[in-house]
Amino acid sequence: MIENIEAFIIAITILTLTPGLDTALVLRNTTRGGFSDGITTSLGICLGLFVHATFSAIGISALLAQSAELFNMVKLAGAVYLIWLGVGSLRNLRKSPLALTGGNVKPANSRNFWRSSREGFLSNVLNPKTAVFYLAFLPQFINPEGSAFVQSIVMAGIHFIIAMAWQCGLAGALSSSKKLLNNPSFNKWMEAVTGVVLIGLGIKLIMEE
Repeated sequence: MIENIEAFIIAITILTLTPGLDTALVLRNTTRGGFSDGITTSLGICLGLFVHATFSAIGISALLAQSAELFNMVKLAGAVYLIWLGVGSLRNLRKSPLALTGGNVKPANSRNFWRSSREGFLSNVLNPKTAVFYLAFLPQFINPEGSAFVQSIVMAGIHFIIAMAWQCGLAGALSSSKKLLNNPSFNKWMEAVTGVVLIGLGIKLIMEE
């Protein structure tokens, strides 16, 4: 049903490979909790895509794009959440080096799973730029003779697969670098960089009109 699906796959792949908030968050949580944290963060991020696809299909994103007040409210909520994540990363710098090293990552448990997946999901869902992007991008490939909802969900599913493969690959590459993960200086550097990036993205989101 989807029109020009090849063009959609190429475009969404390029978008996924472009470094941004998702990459920073996956790397940050992989450094914090290992490969399992990276995977669950990516899962949360990618599940958020279906929320945006649904909003786009039923016209909620159109309201978000046209209402300055609503857009600014969601924008502020997303920006504050990003800043909160960034501040959390910077606060981790005060912990002892052993608390930051990959060699001492805590075993995977349900608490880690829900924490990482929640962070990934909320960072994606609370990002109004993703909602507006889906609103502007998906309709270009919608076949008017088919169901807009079904086609939107299918495209979100394609995006889900591509993004999961890329982000989990990044998490795997980072977690397999044992020397780096066991290096306190590297882990502090990662926490500092991702913290600054997350705060910067949050501030930029607030400042953008």
